[in-house]
Amino acid sequence: MNLLTIFLGIIGPWQIAIIVILVLLMFGGKKIPELMKGLGTGIKEFKDATKIEEEEDSKQ
Repeated sequence: MNLLTIFLGIIGPWQIAIIVILVLLMFGGKKIPELMKGLGTGIKEFKDATKIEEEEDSKQ
């Protein structure tokens, strides 16, 4: 089983809804797009670094 299946098996729809509500209450509606943009940038940088690492490994 992959990790996502295990993770989704533990967290149900009610737990996800509660987490979303808590995030909205903590950060407010105006901060959410800014947080998601930062998260997207971080994920992109991680993918780029992983890709560079794989290319270096394949050269050896």
